[in-house]
Amino acid sequence: MPEPEKPPAPTTAAVERELLQLRRAVVSHAVIDQAIGVVLVYGGLLPAAGWQVLKEVSQHTNTKLREVAEHVVQWPHRAWLPPEIRRHLDAALERHAAPSRRPLGRGPALP
Repeated sequence: MPEPEKPPAPTTAAVERELLQLRRAVVSHAVIDQAIGVVLVYGGLLPAAGWQVLKEVSQHTNTKLREVAEHVVQWPHRAWLPPEIRRHLDAALERHAAPSRRPLGRGPALP
């Protein structure tokens, strides 16, 4: 039985493109993880809800998740969050807040 043909070796350009994509993915993942942390502190949520909140904000604002995460991470430093993102973030936090935590507020005040 003949051996199956091996796919051609990737070109240097293809390997460089893949490496660039992987680097971007690692940076994007780090920013999203940081944004989840901000959401957890601001909203007083359990960790499992942070990802879902960011995803909902992204979907409702038609903004890439990475971009939403970048805004959220910069929010404490810039003292500004795009109004549409802020509105949908607050709405998502209301939906995901544990009933016992709602009366306590939303954690530390952020601008």
